[in-house]
Amino acid sequence: QVQLVESGGGLVQAGGSLRLSCAASGSTNSINSIGWYRQAPGKQREMVAFINSASTTVYADSVKGRFTISRDNAKNTISLQMNSLKPEDTDVYYCNAFLRIGVYFWGQGTQVTVSS
Repeated sequence: QVQLVESGGGLVQAGGSLRLSCAASGSTNSINSIGWYRQAPGKQREMVAFINSASTTVYADSVKGRFTISRDNAKNTISLQMNSLKPEDTDVYYCNAFLRIGVYFWGQGTQVTVSS
């Protein structure tokens, strides 16, 4: 009932910035929280950041202070501003929505590559 479409990925050099966006459609009023996960080959998927309906935000320690998540309720979108990017940030980034009924929906992912 919820569809998520990510955009904004690309190739940047270390120290650069990217801004990811996730557009939600469908039963968006059922979303309790929404955020970003990332996964690189051979590694486990990890939480990057999320924001809930009360605008409470949570960040992974590895990105805190560098990444900022925000939400535009009118447009049903969230953004992830990524600054001071490091090669270790190279991953596929996935948008994730958690619904009040206790289920998750995932986007298809957007590639972020940070070169040295």
